[in-house]
Amino acid sequence: MTDPLRIALVVGSTREGRFGPTVARWFETVAAGRTDIELTVTDLADADLPAHWTPDLSPRGRAFVERLADADAYVVLTPEYNHSFPASLKQAIDVAGRVWRRKPVGFVSYGGLSGGLRAVEQLRPVFAELHATTVRETVSFHQFPFDEAGVPHDAEGAGRAAGVLLDDLLWWGRALRTARKRDETWSEAA
Repeated sequence: MTDPLRIALVVGSTREGRFGPTVARWFETVAAGRTDIELTVTDLADADLPAHWTPDLSPRGRAFVERLADADAYVVLTPEYNHSFPASLKQAIDVAGRVWRRKPVGFVSYGGLSGGLRAVEQLRPVFAELHATTVRETVSFHQFPFDEAGVPHDAEGAGRAAGVLLDDLLWWGRALRTARKRDETWSEAA
């Protein structure tokens, strides 16, 4: 059996009262039923990243970047604020920089009528510029369809969508991990 794919779930909002941790807990539960992946939650609210880019990060900021660097693939959990993604998420993407290279990125989004899909579509070219591969499959939640226990109203449908996303991320993650191992010079040449 192949080693489990290490996936970092990046909770992309830092706002007070944010809904992201509820969605992250649900996604963690879905992922926990799989033996082919190893999911780690990485919350931007705990990262202590600077408001402006700087190479000097706090210990928590360095730990955040190191957790991302250890991952084979990513799931970015983003809300949609004003038809886009949060500034905190853009800052985190920029601070982490090269760790995203030649790794796949999937998305789980939430918010409003679009379910965060406008934010996802704006994130795709950002990750393309960083030489990351975004997968097509996405999980989106429209109008916060969760009950008080943090379970989606359509748990079965949401679970299926998450499974398809994880399957796609797993395929890309394994392929790109194999390619990175085969070509040790990939990071120097890029």
